Amino acid sequence: MIRAPDPEETPLSLLPETARQIDDQVAQAQRDGHAPSLVVGVVRDGTLTHVATAGEHPRPDVDLQYRLGSISKTMTATLIMQLRDAGRLALDDPLERHLPGTGLGTLTVRQLLGHASGLQREPDGDWWERTEGVDLPTLLAGVTADKIAYPPHATYHYSNLAYGLLGGVLEALTGTPWVDLLAQRILTPLGMGRTTYDATEPYARGYVVHPWHDTLREEPRTDTGAMAPAGQLWSTIEDLGRWAAFLADPDPSVLAADTLTEMCSPVVISDHEAWTHGHGLGLELFREGNRVYVGHGGSMPGYGASLAVHRPSRTAVVGLVNAYTLRNVHLGALGRRLLTMVVDTEPAPVAPWRPATTPPPAELAELTGRWWWMGTTIEVYADADGDLRAGPVGAPNLHFVAEGPDRWRGRAGGQDGEILTVRRDEQGRAVALDIATFVYTRTPDQEP
Repeated sequence: MIRAPDPEETPLSLLPETARQIDDQVAQAQRDGHAPSLVVGVVRDGTLTHVATAGEHPRPDVDLQYRLGSISKTMTATLIMQLRDAGRLALDDPLERHLPGTGLGTLTVRQLLGHASGLQREPDGDWWERTEGVDLPTLLAGVTADKIAYPPHATYHYSNLAYGLLGGVLEALTGTPWVDLLAQRILTPLGMGRTTYDATEPYARGYVVHPWHDTLREEPRTDTGAMAPAGQLWSTIEDLGRWAAFLADPDPSVLAADTLTEMCSPVVISDHEAWTHGHGLGLELFREGNRVYVGHGGSMPGYGASLAVHRPSRTAVVGLVNAYTLRNVHLGALGRRLLTMVVDTEPAPVAPWRPATTPPPAELAELTGRWWWMGTTIEVYADADGDLRAGPVGAPNLHFVAEGPDRWRGRAGGQDGEILTVRRDEQGRAVALDIATFVYTRTPDQEP
């Protein structure tokens, strides 16, 4: 999450040449794209470290609201995952369990989150983004079995309608309107006070730029009603930076780190030849070279938004503009290009090593040190959280958490999900570690 700088740390900043290149590319994008107002922010290790602005209609700053569009879906998905973690629903629950009578009963929460349901893209009627929205009962009344365009998982098929339904699931389970749930569970805990349901001054008016004479036509600002969970929200570059920081390194009081990692795992791939784009549980996945960025694009009439996060380096680029389309410029592609440049050229933030304040308990300490199996060596360490870290000498890439006496579950590395069992002799001393049936002993010549 976005945090205040630690007085004992040097605040993060970009190298002058990197900052200059970002400013230049944003200025060029504003000029080439005919953007009335464009703002781009760089987030590193929880801090909004650089903001580039261009345009004068209005002049952008960190507190100016724009519309997020479909980035709203990432927050709706997070609310769903919070309820899943609380045991209120399961991802493979059929929609019928929570919204009976829709005619889509076999579609699951997971399929709706990941755009793998085959559900059509838009609700019936006039374009929902540019007209006043309907209430949930009216939306549900129009959702019938003929709205399924493809069998589930047959193909990637983006569906705004799916997220209107997921908002209905949230309200059915909690009895709380989506916007109130969002404020209680995400916006207030993360300090996102300038992220709102309706536009709140100061905000940028949204435009369509005329293709032949560059005049601006102001677009309507609608209340999308039951479709709000798919694209209603307004925000600032500062608040969007807070959200990007959360996606890079979540506040566990809002969402468990393992759950966010689960959201970043692919549900469906959209391009089966190149594998450059897919969708997780509410998050888009973008492959750029050997890296995968998570995030989402967004648009509403008069607005565009982009969010791209490189989680391993806790680096993100976010962007907001008050035009529905940019001429010869794609805001999301610009953001990912700038993110790649920052990750490539900027020194990665390095967390300082700090000594443990207390030694581990004896039953944990006796598991540390070197163990052998079939001529190979691993070293086992106890971390500050009371977990075990293990791996080749100097490279503890395995992570185990306690599940009970002498029983540990793998949470990272090649033994993720597997069981580590401590074997003891008659005197109660640990003599072997059984990791998924591979038995490590204290000496290389000891029989497992």
